[in-house]
Amino acid sequence: MPKQKINSGASNYTAPAGTTSRTPVKLNATGTPRWYIVLMLGLMILGLAWLVVNYLAGPSIDFMANLGAWNYLIGFALLIVGLLMTMGWK
Repeated sequence: MPKQKINSGASNYTAPAGTTSRTPVKLNATGTPRWYIVLMLGLMILGLAWLVVNYLAGPSIDFMANLGAWNYLIGFALLIVGLLMTMGWK
């Protein structure tokens, strides 16, 4: 089988038309709004606080004692919603 010729001189490659600029372009220059970040962090902190308060003083707080095991669902739901919001943070 014949060997391939290797061109050690100048390259014969020419770039396609319209691709002369290599400057990066920002697609979303605005970023995430401040309220989104505050809401995201607020939900995570509120969920954590709900679970901690339920663990430390849940039986002595009337409405938390009435909720019973639903307190865990409320606390973890707030945490998960806050964590899911992190996927939209840019």
